[in-house]
Amino acid sequence: MKAPALRRTSTHLAAAFSVLFAALPLQAQAQSTEGRAKGPAAGHEEIVAVVEAFHDALAAGDSTTALALLADDVVILENGRTEDKEHYRSGHLAGDIRFAQAVERDRSEITVHIVGEVAWAHSTHATRGQMGDREIDAQGAELMVLGRVGDGWIIRAIHWSSRSRVQ
Repeated sequence: MKAPALRRTSTHLAAAFSVLFAALPLQAQAQSTEGRAKGPAAGHEEIVAVVEAFHDALAAGDSTTALALLADDVVILENGRTEDKEHYRSGHLAGDIRFAQAVERDRSEITVHIVGEVAWAHSTHATRGQMGDREIDAQGAELMVLGRVGDGWIIRAIHWSSRSRVQ
């Protein structure tokens, strides 16, 4: 990776994590509402709804909705790369839509943690299907960091990882 790209990647990562950690004063840490998405803590259902709306938009081929759920300064990490919103819009998004439409996804329950104005949601999933002439049978994990915007939530960072289940 060239030095300017590395600095830009480091800047994006630092920005994503500064949003997370800037919102964690000691008092807020002590009042964390950690728990399961189906638990009674306020806000969990809204966060799960945003995560599901993003995936539903991809599966429906609705790039406008998918992009609207992402913050302007979103950081997307996948396959050892970092993308900003414009790079995702102009490249990777179309592939994610094709993939979401081609494979069946079985996701675990989404676990949500909320601390102040920041939340993170994580889950695992199995994907199976055919993408062109390629057979897909993979196990993956997803982590999304969300930030409160008014009375709602927006996705500020996504980290996806996966591996083939076929050996």
